[in-house]
Amino acid sequence: MPAKNGKQFIDRIDLAKPSVWFRGEEVGGRLSEHPAFRGLMSTQAELYDMQNHPDFKDRMTYPSPTTGDPVGLSFLQPKTKEDLAKRREMMMLWGEKHHGLLGRSPDYMNTGLMAFYSAADLLGEKDPRFADNMRKYYEYCREHDISLSHAFVQPHASRFDELLEDGSIESCAARVVEQNKDGIVVTGAFLLATQGVTTDEILVYPPASAYLPEENNPRTFAFAVPNNLPGIRWICRENLALGDSEYDYPLSSRFDEMDTLVLFDHVLVPWDRIFILGDDRLSMRLFAESNYHVHSAHQVICRYIAKTEFTLGVILYIMESLDRSSHPAAIEKVTEVIAQLETLKSLLIAAEAGAAPDRFGSMIPDRRPLWTANLIFPKVYPRMMEIIQLLGSSAVIMIPSKLDFESAVKPELDKYLRGGGVDAFAKTALFRLAWDLSISGFGGRQTLYERFFFGDTSVVVSRLFHSYTDKETYIGKVKTFLGEQQA
Repeated sequence: MPAKNGKQFIDRIDLAKPSVWFRGEEVGGRLSEHPAFRGLMSTQAELYDMQNHPDFKDRMTYPSPTTGDPVGLSFLQPKTKEDLAKRREMMMLWGEKHHGLLGRSPDYMNTGLMAFYSAADLLGEKDPRFADNMRKYYEYCREHDISLSHAFVQPHASRFDELLEDGSIESCAARVVEQNKDGIVVTGAFLLATQGVTTDEILVYPPASAYLPEENNPRTFAFAVPNNLPGIRWICRENLALGDSEYDYPLSSRFDEMDTLVLFDHVLVPWDRIFILGDDRLSMRLFAESNYHVHSAHQVICRYIAKTEFTLGVILYIMESLDRSSHPAAIEKVTEVIAQLETLKSLLIAAEAGAAPDRFGSMIPDRRPLWTANLIFPKVYPRMMEIIQLLGSSAVIMIPSKLDFESAVKPELDKYLRGGGVDAFAKTALFRLAWDLSISGFGGRQTLYERFFFGDTSVVVSRLFHSYTDKETYIGKVKTFLGEQQA
């Protein structure tokens, strides 16, 4: 199947029937009809429909090198700066459709998988099978437009070992408990597996130990499997979409990406789906040398820009509806967001302008502007939400529902809740949007998600610091200046 459409996406997810637990019960029936998933799945279907729409198809697909059929551009291994620009345009089209609110839109993992595929030769150093597995899996995903979730993080409890009465040590860290002729048997749990139950497959790749690396570590592996294998269960968090009304819940009803705890209970992973097994050093090398984070960051900055543009639009509309467009204090706040938007756009341009090929033939954006964006956005996004609250104040709280406008109190609402140049119904729709973005449970999850999207602050800071190869040059400028002064 080449680039799929929305109906094909929904049908495939409904037919998979993974073991999903929500609010203490196992979910039965079609996921696309369940209130915790139907809004998101409808939105994802709209993204896939764009791939086959005559207005977008040429900008969202490219001919498969295997069959010539159109496949998703986010699978493309960029080999020139023109390829980077094509891929970015495609990512921006999807980003503008979901306004940057889907952290796990399909292009995110498609791009990451492509990075691993491009460096598949590394895997052959351990076992030629693993390199071949990665190449074949990438081609399978590209040709069938497989949607992917991923699980890299384990629960906090996995860090602790328990000493049992018989002197043995027990750990709940995910591990390989058996190898046989059919594959490996894995037991353990992972977070957060965002969209794990509304994608076709999951890529599991826990970080390897950098302190005492081993060659046969049962806790080190990378593989990809369908989300409905026997022994896999998905435990969902609370649903943040409080209803289906797009007026009352304009964002959460469409964009709430379900996060899950995914449990592996003696799951058999076939040999042809395994990419890394036991080797800590190889596991770390694949992440680093494939430039996984650089390629992913190129997709993420496109999403950052789309999200900032949308937020800026909300803020400007708030100013207009409250007659504050000429207030100096309001102008000062909105220009903070404008400056951040223009900074992100400039960083994207700089990343592509400074791109260079790596040893695997991929054109790699300059990582320094991308790492800078990864450092900036988690700090400025909460501030943008604060600006919405500061400018909107009580209007973000006084948000009657659509049913109120259909009741006997409508005349009073129309009279007292109207704004500058906007009637009460439209003004309330705006502030329900502002509430859903900045205050609701959905909005709170968005803010927390952005804070830790690429790791905690120490990880993001370290990534930028150690990639900044110009440090000695700048120190040299100071030393030269001081030498001139001494002379």
